[in-house]
Amino acid sequence: MIEQVIINEELDTLKEILEEAPSLIEKYTTNDIPLPFIAAKTGNLDMVKYIVEYSRASMNSKDSKYRSILHYGVMSGNIDVVKYLVDKVGMSPTQGDQDLITPFDIAREKGFKDIEDYFANVCGAPLDRMYRNPIRRGMFPDPSIVRVDDDYYMVNSSFIYFPCIPISHSKDLIHWEIIGYAITNSQWANLDELEGGRGYWAPDISYYNGRFYIAATYRLNDTGTVYRKQMITSSSHPEGPYDKPVFIDEDGIDPSIFNDDDGRRYMLLNRGARIFELNADATAKISEARLLYYGDQKRAPEGPHLIKKDGYYYLFLAEGGTGPGHRITVSRAKHLEDNFKPCPYNPIMRQWLEEAPIQRCGHGKPVQTQYGEWYMVYLCGRSLDGYTMLGRETAIDPIQWTPDGWPIVNQLQGPSTLQILPSIASVSTVQKGKKKNTDFIDKDQKLSKDWVFPRPPEFDGIFINGKQIVLKGSQEELHKKEAKNILLRRQTEFDFSASVLMKNVRLRKKQNAGLTCYYDENTWLKFGLFYDQITGNKLSVVEHIDHQQTIAEEAVVVPDSVESITLKVVTKGLKRFFYYQFDDQERQLLTGLDHVNYLSDEGIQKGKRFTGAMVGVYAYGGKSELFVSFEKFNYQ
Repeated sequence: MIEQVIINEELDTLKEILEEAPSLIEKYTTNDIPLPFIAAKTGNLDMVKYIVEYSRASMNSKDSKYRSILHYGVMSGNIDVVKYLVDKVGMSPTQGDQDLITPFDIAREKGFKDIEDYFANVCGAPLDRMYRNPIRRGMFPDPSIVRVDDDYYMVNSSFIYFPCIPISHSKDLIHWEIIGYAITNSQWANLDELEGGRGYWAPDISYYNGRFYIAATYRLNDTGTVYRKQMITSSSHPEGPYDKPVFIDEDGIDPSIFNDDDGRRYMLLNRGARIFELNADATAKISEARLLYYGDQKRAPEGPHLIKKDGYYYLFLAEGGTGPGHRITVSRAKHLEDNFKPCPYNPIMRQWLEEAPIQRCGHGKPVQTQYGEWYMVYLCGRSLDGYTMLGRETAIDPIQWTPDGWPIVNQLQGPSTLQILPSIASVSTVQKGKKKNTDFIDKDQKLSKDWVFPRPPEFDGIFINGKQIVLKGSQEELHKKEAKNILLRRQTEFDFSASVLMKNVRLRKKQNAGLTCYYDENTWLKFGLFYDQITGNKLSVVEHIDHQQTIAEEAVVVPDSVESITLKVVTKGLKRFFYYQFDDQERQLLTGLDHVNYLSDEGIQKGKRFTGAMVGVYAYGGKSELFVSFEKFNYQ
């Protein structure tokens, strides 16, 4: 009854109802929408004012998509309601819902120019002059950044994926492109025996005397007596090639290199921030490690980075673990030998809202632009119904320096969804608006740098044939570490589609090939062409969760006359739908899966699960030789 009263804008009746039963305004509709939101959507300003100022309604309420009352107020098209909610209630035009859609976006979508112009005035910039976090989506965790002149370079963790440690370039801090990798020689990677989630963790990139230095933790399996070593490699070119890595036998994780004004070079790593001196070319440790500072929160202090500014050494730490309590803290000292004092504003970055779409914010490193502005790149994560499928991603927000000389991030408001572009974005002519290549082959007729392998492929495991990628069938199945030649790219959104064309595939006993949605060797699914000794080749879907495999009941026999097969997976959240097309026939739905939560960090409790879901192609040959051609890969 009360919902209909609000829809009918019967304010006097609503007052009578709430005088008798004031708690009713706290109810939700059958569609899980708070009742005050319905009032805002009607555009009735008097009703909205009454609910805000005289009822028990909470303005912190959110609907099932994490939308606020301002999202609904914008839908009304009534700018007076919108102004009231922003000016008097303090609602934010840039707060994103579960899909990172903000009230600002809705004003643009609905064509409400007056509201959009008002938001531009409130925010200090029009929508076209803003960027959206995360800036690097999918598995781009543990960012480290360096500026050299007008160019910015970033590295991220790659774990057991090869090539190792992606190096990205940007001119404006927002638009990034992978330009190379720190380790491209398979004999230097040392990944073959490692379990998923191990490998190269938390790299750091720095620049010193004309060379780029990349350091990272090399994380081994939990066998033997050594679990962690520190890797360093360098190159005179940011994209590489990089020198053969050297390894330093010092336990810990998250190394970074700090180059002091006096020419001395240091490595920092956890726990807390320990520091030791390196030789001139950063290939050897020349002092014992000592503790600079353990941290402010003192839970899982890691990811240390040092900068020197205005006579202070500023020490940035990631604390609280990489889950919901993740944060960035800072401390400072006048000398490296002094005791570091914590910032009174700590944590300088943290997500305080438990249900917000952007979570687990931490592991940050600051960078100063050529125009004197400061920004923090940091790790974040988005989950869907409690499942982190996309891995940990990279976000960026501005740093402000307080009058007492402390850095804070985004005015201590936590991660932003929409943020004003850096001033350097206006002069960027290199990458803004650049169309992303989603196929296998780049403009140079080489394998696109978006593609990686879980562990190095065989020497003859992949080659390019015109517009096709040819994979040699692995002798081992995907659930084994020894599986080879699996070609993958990051899943970057909760909703996506991926398709590929296969031609003239001829299988033998037990062989199969096609698309895969992959998390690690423990959890994945296949959608492909399988050999069946009774019916011949057939299309099917196979799920692998820990030690169990499930074959979908739905399968279709492939006629011998078929020359080409297009496979397509369409993902909507945790659901997957599998389509096929024979030659030029109509596309058909094979089957669907309702809950592929196993392609996430939380999918099973086993090993180190904090990478991210991938999608790509595979071929399993078993004991017989198999080569499969793929082309026209399309990811949207």
